[in-house]
Amino acid sequence: MSSCTSGSAFRLALLLALLQGPAAGCYEADHSAGVIEGAMRDAASVESLLARQAEARAALPPSTSGPTPSQGEAPAAKAILFGDLHVHSTFSIDAFVFSLPVFGGDGAHPPADACDFARHCSQLDFFSINDHAESLTPARWHETIESIRQCNALAGDAANPDLVAYVGWEWTQVGETPELHEGHKNVIYPGLADHALPARPITALPQGTLERARALWLVGALRRGLGPLGLGEYADFLWLVEQMARTPDCAPGVDVRTLPADCRENAPTARELFEKLAQWQLDALVIPHGLGWGIHTPPGSSIATQLTPASHDPSKQRLLEVFSGHGSSEAYRDFAEFETSATGERICPAPTPDYLPCCWRAGELMAQRCGDLSSAECDARVAEARQLALDAGGSPHRVFPDTRQEDWLDCDQCRDCFKPAMNLRPGVSAQAALAAARSDEPSADGGPLRFRFGFIASTDNHTGRPGTGYKQYARKTMTDARGFASPRVDRITRPFIVGEQQDPRRAQPAPDEERGFRGLLDTERTASFMYPGGLVAVHARERDRDSIWQALEAREVYGTSGPRILLWFDLLNGPGGRTPMGRAVTLAEAPRFEVRAIGSFVQRPGCPDESVAALSAERLEGLCRGECYHPSDQRHTIDAIEVVRVRPRTRADEKLAELIDDPWRRFECPPDPAGCVVRFADPDYAKVGRDAVYYVRALQTTTPAVNAANLRTVFDADGRALGTAPCYGNYRTPFAEDCLAPAQERAWSSPIYVDRPLEPVP
Repeated sequence: MSSCTSGSAFRLALLLALLQGPAAGCYEADHSAGVIEGAMRDAASVESLLARQAEARAALPPSTSGPTPSQGEAPAAKAILFGDLHVHSTFSIDAFVFSLPVFGGDGAHPPADACDFARHCSQLDFFSINDHAESLTPARWHETIESIRQCNALAGDAANPDLVAYVGWEWTQVGETPELHEGHKNVIYPGLADHALPARPITALPQGTLERARALWLVGALRRGLGPLGLGEYADFLWLVEQMARTPDCAPGVDVRTLPADCRENAPTARELFEKLAQWQLDALVIPHGLGWGIHTPPGSSIATQLTPASHDPSKQRLLEVFSGHGSSEAYRDFAEFETSATGERICPAPTPDYLPCCWRAGELMAQRCGDLSSAECDARVAEARQLALDAGGSPHRVFPDTRQEDWLDCDQCRDCFKPAMNLRPGVSAQAALAAARSDEPSADGGPLRFRFGFIASTDNHTGRPGTGYKQYARKTMTDARGFASPRVDRITRPFIVGEQQDPRRAQPAPDEERGFRGLLDTERTASFMYPGGLVAVHARERDRDSIWQALEAREVYGTSGPRILLWFDLLNGPGGRTPMGRAVTLAEAPRFEVRAIGSFVQRPGCPDESVAALSAERLEGLCRGECYHPSDQRHTIDAIEVVRVRPRTRADEKLAELIDDPWRRFECPPDPAGCVVRFADPDYAKVGRDAVYYVRALQTTTPAVNAANLRTVFDADGRALGTAPCYGNYRTPFAEDCLAPAQERAWSSPIYVDRPLEPVP
């Protein structure tokens, strides 16, 4: 999620505080990094899970399709470990906002909460903390590092810890146009020593952004006035705003290692980010995420614009977050967000059976308001409404501020995607990234410049809860679905957030403030697209920090939508024999593959005795909400294996839809809890004579999932949307309502990149 700028943050705190009224509790100026309560997990418990994994792997059934492999040794014995590489605490300013009582928040969740939750609620093997760099003041950056060090200190033997915690931050860039948008990236470091970490995180703020909040006397006066009124939480928020504003920008154009430790380091472009990371000379991973999330990404954005040597460092940018609690950015869909006229003007496209553009819906809403207007005037206003909605980018609803979410039906949404990101932007999907290539920018190996990402998933959770997807429950706690807790607050703030309708029979331009606090408060559009998050899985030789990091760097990783599905995807006839997922190979003959998948454990209710003993009853309820990772002896079955094939572009004018085969192959699996094994080859590879990329999805049997039906759209017999029943984050949907719907949870392998041998240079 984007963070609000400090120049307007104190106005936000004042508005929310006055609307909320006095709250219980005493006033303190700051929230600390918290106290870790739980000790390390029992070693026998950890080893038991690994032993059960090894037993399941040994019991895999024979292949359901394809011949027995004639080449390739048996895969090396590696453990599959599960983690979360995208976790926010309330050290992130947006997380702080949503923890306030006015949003029904349950208070501060500092970095220490993430440690206890990962260890005893979700029982992960590893995680990282990734608070937004903008709100990581020098003091909070050091507090974060110390908290993560304490978490690791409790993990036992460094060669076999119960939990590995990494330090990182989020670089949160939002461009106003597709050409300027580069998106969000998590930066994570392998080590914890002072020499292995930078002195500062790096923000995406332009220089001088926070100077607009320099009227600190006003911020301070307001803060001091709120505390005695029983509005301590809002005073705390302003305290953070004050500290952010007091932190000076680092001098531009100076080597990062010579800058003072107490300044704010800014890099408003990816080029500048990678330049600064190179100056630090530290090992790091940079993980793009939230690619397709339309609330931040302008319509028409393309990930190909980021494929330049300056904006993409393949030594660091090796992984891509394909799924999170904010939805899936996997799929490319060939729907037009807008069309372009012969003169270069953007035009609103007509709807298709699988896509309703919001600009078109704006025209329909205007037509309903025409009343006694002449036909010509009505047509003109309909055309105007469509154009204004198109110009509004990610906020088309603001051209009619008096509308409700239901009025817009399911416009701009992907109707056939699994747990999609809201307002999916297909041009920045993971599949679009695999298809991108630039022959005018050769890579180090002499071929065209391409992205070669490994695929992961994580949560993007904003309450210090890594790995929330182990069970589908507690929607307003285990997802980021938020909304005003009071109808009074909602009613009064709505004009402030989306504007006021000037003329009920005419669309109006949308206010241009999406990145600021208005966009942050506009939560109801997103609440139906928030999910318990995903997990990253690594194939690691050992459980220690270095082994996990090596697997991440090698891209021997995959992502799941939450359950701990076991997945292996290998190229059988690689140049060196069997080759695991994530690798790039050069091959002249037809590639042959093997997929092995085992469903996740069916969960028992409640928490295991180990978790109950580790945390106090109050903390167990406050963090875990009475439910933990608690596997039974039964496993879900794998229903199908789907193979996706992507052929990277050889020309810039090639259409993505013709290069992405999704699915290219589908294999039905028998209902066997022991798992599913399939083998297949691509006989067309040698005939076509071009590079290809392959990855697989393992689809688990259907189970209920939070928000799986999104807006719960109702269609007529011809497939036209008739109405929606959104799952609200505010008072309109009961707090206990989880909005469950059937879904096939899944795992996405990292791709295997198969390149044709380069033609010899004459």
